[in-house]
Amino acid sequence: MHVNNKLPTKQRVTIFINPDLLKQAKAQAVLEDITLANLIERALLQHLPKEIVIKKPELKI
Repeated sequence: MHVNNKLPTKQRVTIFINPDLLKQAKAQAVLEDITLANLIERALLQHLPKEIVIKKPELKI
């Protein structure tokens, strides 16, 4: 995620999430001594594929 040897950029997002899940995520972040944002970013990196390939559908004429 590094571009031109600069620090990676971050983007602010707003999501709606189950309050119990958020509470659990915050507690886990405290246990791991990391930020909630870092915990969520790690979870996304583990869940998502390393490379995303988006193909346009073939048009049948």
